[in-house]
Amino acid sequence: MALVLNEEQAMLRDSALGFLREQAPAAQLRWLRDSGDATGFSRELWREFAQLGFAGVLVPEAYGGSGLGLAEAGVVMEAIGRTLAATPFFSTAIVAAHLIARHGSETQRQEYLPGIANGTRLMTLAVDEHTRHRPRNLALSATARGDGFMLNGSKTFVIDGHVADTLIVAARDERDGGEGCDEHGRAGVSLLLVARDAPGVSVERTVMVDARNAARVRFDNVQPGQLALIGERGEGWPLLEQTLDAARAALASELLGVADEVCERTFAYLKERRQFGKLIGEYQALQHRAATLHTEVELTRALVLHAQQAFDSGAADAAAVVSAAKVRAGSTATLAVQEGVQMHGGIGMTDELDIGLYMKRARVAQELMGDTCFHAARWARLGGY
Repeated sequence: MALVLNEEQAMLRDSALGFLREQAPAAQLRWLRDSGDATGFSRELWREFAQLGFAGVLVPEAYGGSGLGLAEAGVVMEAIGRTLAATPFFSTAIVAAHLIARHGSETQRQEYLPGIANGTRLMTLAVDEHTRHRPRNLALSATARGDGFMLNGSKTFVIDGHVADTLIVAARDERDGGEGCDEHGRAGVSLLLVARDAPGVSVERTVMVDARNAARVRFDNVQPGQLALIGERGEGWPLLEQTLDAARAALASELLGVADEVCERTFAYLKERRQFGKLIGEYQALQHRAATLHTEVELTRALVLHAQQAFDSGAADAAAVVSAAKVRAGSTATLAVQEGVQMHGGIGMTDELDIGLYMKRARVAQELMGDTCFHAARWARLGGY
């Protein structure tokens, strides 16, 4: 496949970027942060976003969506990265929509997908339990109770967890006293749908350094409904891992958008800032740094799109390529924001300039769903090292 967007993908990207630049620029994130907004994003903006069809990009047409792939969802995430738009697109329209559309029962699809597509239902995945992304280290227990389960344990860094209507909880099945969990932590995993307001669920909102939403969620003897199980009992690891890869590839696109926007702003500054009677962009040292940065961004763009195309086509090496894309996108975004701050000089260190907001988002997005060390190790493991 060609490592460039086709005409439809480019139109989708331009449409999303145009809308978000006008309705949700970085200034809106700054306002949400400074006002201490209880929701953390604009529900009105999210409804408009959904009405334009963006929320249903991964939802099949039969359930009110567009039925597109991760490559198309990626261009929307890239636009979100460029504008720093605070929306539940990642948690709801990427992670939850992918999991329900690919692996949910027909009843679950009818129940959840139309609401995702029209913007009336918010969902999120609750997987991490530690300070870092370690999805195999699940301790939250799912104990059989009649026809259902009882959940006990806690989750951290649940994106949009304080506003989500439904949580998708990754739990360790305690059947046979927990036996049968293999040494790699892949056996005995079940995925369960839990209402946020269900008895026994307690949610504590946490605001991350980038002013985005996350939550700590505790489950005390929570009993999901009979139709809560996604897939088969104790067989949820392949479903979870595939969903995490969709999330990682989407985050790579957001990191690419962050890097691209910072580059554009920094290069514009080099063309207008004068020092010692000449434009600072005329200094060869800065030209070399700018050229290196531009090259890194374009190489990352090709790898991210390749990862999404591999995922959509079901390629055998898709997981490894997704990890490679997440690593490179994180490294490129880090380079871009660091260079952006330095090339802007003293003002680059102040909160007055938006570059700082992009730096904070790049740091958080790099950590989400696995940092550089996590994915470098995963890439090596998948390659047989």
